[in-house]
Amino acid sequence: MSNNTIAFFIGLFGSIHCIGMCGPLAFAIPVGENKWWLLVFDKILYNGGRIITYTFLGLLIGIIGKQLWIYGLQQGVSLLSGLLIIMAGLTRLFKIRVAGSKLISGVMSPVNKLLDYAFRHHSGHFIIGTINGLLPCGFVYLALAGAINTQTPVTAAVYMFWFGAGTFPLMLLATVSSGFVGPVVRRRINKAIPYVMVCLGFWFVLRGLNLNIPYLSPAKQTSGVSVCH
Repeated sequence: MSNNTIAFFIGLFGSIHCIGMCGPLAFAIPVGENKWWLLVFDKILYNGGRIITYTFLGLLIGIIGKQLWIYGLQQGVSLLSGLLIIMAGLTRLFKIRVAGSKLISGVMSPVNKLLDYAFRHHSGHFIIGTINGLLPCGFVYLALAGAINTQTPVTAAVYMFWFGAGTFPLMLLATVSSGFVGPVVRRRINKAIPYVMVCLGFWFVLRGLNLNIPYLSPAKQTSGVSVCH
């Protein structure tokens, strides 16, 4: 399974969680005219804005990741990101409270101000969607952890694009139909999310260990010039 396929499925499964978290924001955006095709078009613009933001974040994280690859630190990054994802999954699974709420509030404050400004000035679905992509989200962080393990900024951006593409189908259906996924289904999915996070975390750890297992834990790539004796 390729990295982009994994990114797509992270987005697809994560979008059910996103409907409950970001859906109300999408529903609150006023629609100019009461025509179904304009509604669909507006929601496509909204979700397209999110995907563009995710792609841009992937490009930024890819620039950092490229430097890590240059200095040969990619193995440690994969191990660290995997361990952090496992810890995050276990804290959700066992409902462990961790410090950091003030930090999250600090990050959300400027984004919330941007959203408030956009709503007050009727900035439209696309602009609000791009800002929405900046909101703190566990699944976005999960995808970024995967993106930083890619080799170039372009591949990281593509990785995040496919993550965004995975969130697109259900988010579009939900925003057009005002939330077709009921709370019972969302609760069941949310219960499964920590297990998915732990499995992905173990996969990142295995990748970092370079056990020479095809697809699961490939051998460490070596660079350099061969020397003839």
